[in-house]
Amino acid sequence: MTVIQQQDLIASVADALQFVSYYHPLDFIQALGEAYQREESPAARDAIAQVLANSRMCATGHRPLCQDTGMVTAFVKVGMDVRWEADMGLSDMVNEGVRRAYRHPDNPLRASVVADPAGARRNTRDNTPAVIHYDIVPGDKVEITLAAKGGGSENKARFVNLNPSDSLVDWVLKTVPALGAGWCPPGILGIGIGGSAEKAMVLAKEALMEPVDLHQLRARGPQNRLEELRLELADEVNALGIGAQGVGGLTTVLDVKIKDYPTHAASLPVAMIPNCAATRHIHFTLDGSGPAVLTPPRLDDWPKIDWQPAPGARRVNLDAVTRDDIAQWRPGETLLLSGKLLTGRDAAHKRIAELVAKGEPLPVDFAGRFIYYVGPVDPVADEVVGPAGPTTSTRMDKFTGLMLEKTGLLGMVGKGERGPAAVDAIQRHQAVYLMAVGGAAYLVSKAIKASRVAAFADLGMEAIYEFQVADMPVTVAVDSRGASVHQAGPAEWRGRIGKIATT
Repeated sequence: MTVIQQQDLIASVADALQFVSYYHPLDFIQALGEAYQREESPAARDAIAQVLANSRMCATGHRPLCQDTGMVTAFVKVGMDVRWEADMGLSDMVNEGVRRAYRHPDNPLRASVVADPAGARRNTRDNTPAVIHYDIVPGDKVEITLAAKGGGSENKARFVNLNPSDSLVDWVLKTVPALGAGWCPPGILGIGIGGSAEKAMVLAKEALMEPVDLHQLRARGPQNRLEELRLELADEVNALGIGAQGVGGLTTVLDVKIKDYPTHAASLPVAMIPNCAATRHIHFTLDGSGPAVLTPPRLDDWPKIDWQPAPGARRVNLDAVTRDDIAQWRPGETLLLSGKLLTGRDAAHKRIAELVAKGEPLPVDFAGRFIYYVGPVDPVADEVVGPAGPTTSTRMDKFTGLMLEKTGLLGMVGKGERGPAAVDAIQRHQAVYLMAVGGAAYLVSKAIKASRVAAFADLGMEAIYEFQVADMPVTVAVDSRGASVHQAGPAEWRGRIGKIATT
């Protein structure tokens, strides 16, 4: 009978979560590298290059791939012949591993989990508790699969109970464009089919843990209906032209993974969960011999991408930019921002709205300035800030009209598209929305030369900071006339892919 030591499980969970915070799965990186070589859209190619360059930097520097270091999901298979040398419950052991990983002094990870989710939403400060699924199986080992899933992609999870005669493919092709780009494509789609509502969702999440092997599947050909579906869905989704970061291009998904389960004769439950450009998951086995041994990938296996800003990028002085200046910018244009840049996301925007409603003064003057939607990782060593990539901008849409009308804000920086109300407010106030690359957080942080808390310090990573940036790369996503690259880009590439497919 195998004896599993408490300290071995805790250490293995902690080590594994640190590992995935800075090492992409090699199969994902290789698939992304192939997509980079195929890509014909300059904007999408640049976005993929930033993600690949960021990945190599993180693997070298052991810093997080994304500022959103994820909520932990654990799939734990416990052998029936295992005995425990422990004084903690298994869930407590897993959560202690999470706690140690996220509080690691050399690479602290951002704590994003909040308790009392329908009330005070207090941060638990250590990213616990994890979401844990158990399976008791024959054998004398413990197998654990861990995923650290970011909110931007997790928020795009979708579920439907179709009629048995309905088309699953049609539902996916209708749903994916409605997800927008906040999940940071290109990535993976996990699909769960069958079971009950909750089973389908778990299947979709489990599917995301499987190897990226679409290229091999295409080469050998499908051998069953699920493999046929994978190929069909991958081709059809990519034909939507959404592309990297939603700016239009050839690759929206690198793979489609599907798991199924028997279901009721009257039902066809389908769940879909995307995995973003910061894909993080790992599998390890405990056999009683000690903590899991995790083998780092070889840096030689990374694509050789030396990302540099486009030669024609427009340089912008944030300390002197005017409304007349931003009126000259057009969707898809690359900018390099330098100067003072404010930050703020959900909690800060909510407080600003409350102060405005009460007629109270704001703690920061936003007039003529830009705000960056970000919640950075804490810095280590000589860093001024940790990884600091953009968060999903649509969450701030309901505040956009107020911010532009009441504060004199010139523009915003985030990731993904903006909704109709936000675009209307941007056009009405002749403002602008800029997009940074989601999944390139460490790369972006290197453009930040100084940082200070400007307001709401008690909000932690959601406080308002003032960054001093130098040549921070962004793309004009919505210009002052309301034209959006997230509308024009996919429309152009949808047409081009259609023409490519027929030639």
